[in-house]
Amino acid sequence: MSWLLWLPLVLVLGFAAWVRLSPVDAAAWHVPPPDQPPGDYPEEGAFLAVRDLGERAGEALADLDRVARGVPRTRRIAGGPETGMTTYETRSALWGFPDYTTVAADGPLVRIHARLRFGRGDMGVNQARVRDWMSKVDGFSGP
Repeated sequence: MSWLLWLPLVLVLGFAAWVRLSPVDAAAWHVPPPDQPPGDYPEEGAFLAVRDLGERAGEALADLDRVARGVPRTRRIAGGPETGMTTYETRSALWGFPDYTTVAADGPLVRIHARLRFGRGDMGVNQARVRDWMSKVDGFSGP
């Protein structure tokens, strides 16, 4: 009978380990953001922001990289500003759920696409992250 008391704990700990220790397939997440004109595109579990930064697009990638790498539990998993596209993994504090954000420049356009890996809804976390990163870089404004 005591095993019935331990079973829920074992299941919760197993789930937590699975979320935190699942291998990251960087190639699956390091893909160009959707090709959209300037604007904001919220989706269930994702958010895309596209801005026309003109000649400043390349410099903005380096600024976004600096901002992203200063965010707790965020790391670069592929690319870099010098390649024109970078993908980051950000994990939630409690459970360690991973979200992936790809930042890419296409001529004067900078696209930032944040999406979750597990589940469907993110309670606006990805949109908040993208908006926070943009607020810390000169030149980003509304669509």
